[in-house]
Amino acid sequence: MNLLVLGGTSFLGPAIVESARAKGWTVTLFNRGKTNPRRFTDIEQIHGDRDPKVAPGLEPLSAAIRAGRTWDAIIDTSAFVPRITQASAELLKPAVRQYILITTLNVYADPLPANADETAPLAKDLPEVQEKVTNETYGPNKAACERALAAIYGDRATMLRPTLIVGPGDPTDRFTYWPVRMQRGGEVLVASSPKPWDVEVSIIDVRDLADFACTCAEKGHGGAFNCAGPNGPLTFDGLVQGCRAAFGNEIILIPASEEWLLEQKVQPWMGLPMWIPSSMAAEATMGSINRKKSIENGMRFRPLAQTARDTAQWMEQNRPDFDFGAKAGAPGISRAREAELIAAWKAHTKG
Repeated sequence: MNLLVLGGTSFLGPAIVESARAKGWTVTLFNRGKTNPRRFTDIEQIHGDRDPKVAPGLEPLSAAIRAGRTWDAIIDTSAFVPRITQASAELLKPAVRQYILITTLNVYADPLPANADETAPLAKDLPEVQEKVTNETYGPNKAACERALAAIYGDRATMLRPTLIVGPGDPTDRFTYWPVRMQRGGEVLVASSPKPWDVEVSIIDVRDLADFACTCAEKGHGGAFNCAGPNGPLTFDGLVQGCRAAFGNEIILIPASEEWLLEQKVQPWMGLPMWIPSSMAAEATMGSINRKKSIENGMRFRPLAQTARDTAQWMEQNRPDFDFGAKAGAPGISRAREAELIAAWKAHTKG
């Protein structure tokens, strides 16, 4: 196959390139040439800008199409603004058979029912156009990108809606906190929920998402797909235990109560990464998203332990001295702060 990737040089993009090349496909990248410019110098790259308003815009890609270039499929990894997505989709329509858009589970409208499938309602368009990516604009704009693509391509459009993408190269440092912390060993602060089965979480290894995107291109799968792993329920406790089991060093878990952690201003999700208190269970339904359709169409999940080990190895090779949570607003708990909290929790329980 002949594949065009919009983006392609950061996190998900390289995973897609490697998955496609493993199949023997020809890959072309369209990007600005600014992120990791020395990566993939052995494959064709067309440099321009997704935004037609930013020179040279889509003109280099348009020139390639005028010269007769076509592709079997396009995988769009960098769609955030409906106007910009629509521009590339319209330009490429005569030159590509299938357009695969990477969106997000955040496209769904609130409240999202537990075990929701791909037919759940999408978020409505924002009242006013807002192109800056924020927590408030991210989901609605991604949903609008989906609608724009579907209007242009019909059943030739594929929307992949991933949950939290994790694995080697992950720039968000959320899931990554746990493999790195378990690899370091010693006493590890975790949250002890009174009902740990109440709140499910979901993740997908970046390589599994890339493989499924290529499967959709190869098989011509159209429509929307929830891309969330693993193949079964995963709680926060299960995530922690799964990462712990990936390493053979001595690890002592220090479970502190949810109420106490909140009193200590430990922030859910970001402060203690991926932790969702049981008091928020009613709103935290994304972890239980229905993934049956994706699995039936070829989605596969590698073991959590493999993702954990590979992620820790990547961090060791690329960011060996990184201290999570050391900067304000950054995910995780710094080493010094964790030691303080563990000491305070022990004193609290003795009292």
